[in-house]
Amino acid sequence: MERFADADILAGWILERLGRDVRAGLPLGIGKATHIANALYQRARHDPALQLEILTALTLERPQPSAELEARLMEPFAERHFAGYVDLDYARALRGDGLPNNVHVSEFFFNSGAWMGNAAMQQAYISVNYSAAAPDALLSRPINLLAQLIAVDESGPQPRYSLSSNTDVTLDILPELEALRARGQPFLMVGQVNRDLPFMPGSAEIDAGHFDAILDDPACEFPIFSAPRRPVSAAEYVAGLHAASLVKDGGTIQIGIGSLGDAVTYALILRHRHNALFRDLIARLTDEPREVEPFEAGLYGASEMFVDGFLDLYDAGILKRRSASGHVLHGAFFVGSRDFYDRLKAMPEETRRDFDMTGVSFTNTLYGAEEAKRRDRVDARLINNAMMVDLLGAAQSDTLDDGRVISGVGGQHDFVEQALALRDANAILMIKATRTHDGEAQSNIVWRLGRTTIPRHMRDIVISEYGVARLKGVSDATCIRRMAAIADERFAGDLLKEAGAAGKVADTDMDVRRNHPGFLEEILAGPRAEGFFPQFPFGSDFTRAEAKAMTALLYLKQCGSSKKALSRVLFAGMTRLPDDDERAALERMAPGHGPKDLFYRRLMLGAWKLAGA
Repeated sequence: MERFADADILAGWILERLGRDVRAGLPLGIGKATHIANALYQRARHDPALQLEILTALTLERPQPSAELEARLMEPFAERHFAGYVDLDYARALRGDGLPNNVHVSEFFFNSGAWMGNAAMQQAYISVNYSAAAPDALLSRPINLLAQLIAVDESGPQPRYSLSSNTDVTLDILPELEALRARGQPFLMVGQVNRDLPFMPGSAEIDAGHFDAILDDPACEFPIFSAPRRPVSAAEYVAGLHAASLVKDGGTIQIGIGSLGDAVTYALILRHRHNALFRDLIARLTDEPREVEPFEAGLYGASEMFVDGFLDLYDAGILKRRSASGHVLHGAFFVGSRDFYDRLKAMPEETRRDFDMTGVSFTNTLYGAEEAKRRDRVDARLINNAMMVDLLGAAQSDTLDDGRVISGVGGQHDFVEQALALRDANAILMIKATRTHDGEAQSNIVWRLGRTTIPRHMRDIVISEYGVARLKGVSDATCIRRMAAIADERFAGDLLKEAGAAGKVADTDMDVRRNHPGFLEEILAGPRAEGFFPQFPFGSDFTRAEAKAMTALLYLKQCGSSKKALSRVLFAGMTRLPDDDERAALERMAPGHGPKDLFYRRLMLGAWKLAGA
């Protein structure tokens, strides 16, 4: 193994061995060897004879504001929050003048919404299940370079190395690539040490002999990307309560990243620590039997993504049921908040061993050691988010009707398929009943989808803030009525009429009068007065003024470019007097006295008024 302290010298060493056709695999998310990738990119940019192909996923970037007011919030925050973070040069080029002709970048999963308007990335996107990324994307035309960010433990006589955040594809693909090399095909495995990565023992620990070269230099260390926590809305909290009441004590769970995942985590902890309140809320939401007991046996986590919420469940004494291997969680990759990384690094190694980072083929499928997996994954509740669901139970989760990719299939299909193959398991898709576009509410439950991620014959459970639709094994007519029952009252009647016109239901009447945002606020009002259901349930990277400003900006974003909606906001702002928090937010966002700042102040005041903030 060669050791380097200069990324450009290492890039030259790589080219000497691989020649002028480099097919580089970079792990998704935070696992990319950034300095190595940048050095290779710069070499290719200055040498048109060098062909550089990069296969990866989830390229993480600092926030990209889409309007001036958003920039006023995000740019100072990003400067503080991402101080020292090193961007990927290929991403900068894609945001600017584009890649040179000799550089090609393909991803199989996008950072949500990040590349919607980028033709190069949209055209190069590879649609593939996460579990199939290794054979179908990386081995179909074998990569000849795997460049990964790695963690190091230097407490012993010899350094130990860990794949840390990204065991996902690396553990699946490395044996095959090394076998190809043994048969004479060129392949290099290179690592870049970053001491900000938590050292994950267990399956993630990798022998130094696997590396052909390691870049280890303080000048190449940087703070890894940390995802800011998002605020949780009333609709998300109530949907989280519904989800938490389906989880069996002694069972298995997967949860996703983002505010819906935080809502589910918060509700599970509420059920465990404030059981009387949880029971009361569930009783007000539904009269059907639900799981409401505190957790005695606890839960085991089987999730492609190890999210912050699993640490919160672990600390709350909920994530504690051990698999046959002794672990409370198996995960394949992680991207989290700054607090998440710091908590992992602060743990004694023996505690960190409770969380085993392993290959995505292990977490996302039952293939291989199937009997053991089935014994571990009892009563599984595998929870994912969807954008839209139709009345027949099909889901749209990654692509718009016009073909533009928002994110990717990822592991959603994997986990739906897995849940349907397990006994007493459920594939749970969570959606928000409505979205707002140009100031107008639109239903996320529809009669007809333009694109499908999960087909209707794989339907199981769909949750919105208005309830739980159990769809497995029911007739189309029953499925339609159960989906309409969790739609917003403004849309449920018309949806049923469409289904009736198609001859799929006979009865198009339904009482959904409680399915409106006011009911959700009413449900949470009492507990909120006592300190429950805060805007940020697990803390925030934003200052108090920034968090307040974000509430207004989220509302304004829903107004879009609608002059009617923005006029309504401006008019509402004329009669709103700011409270202390709002005054601090206005001072942060629009401190001047000119026409533009006065305009922005009125917009924000109106947004707070109309949002009920």
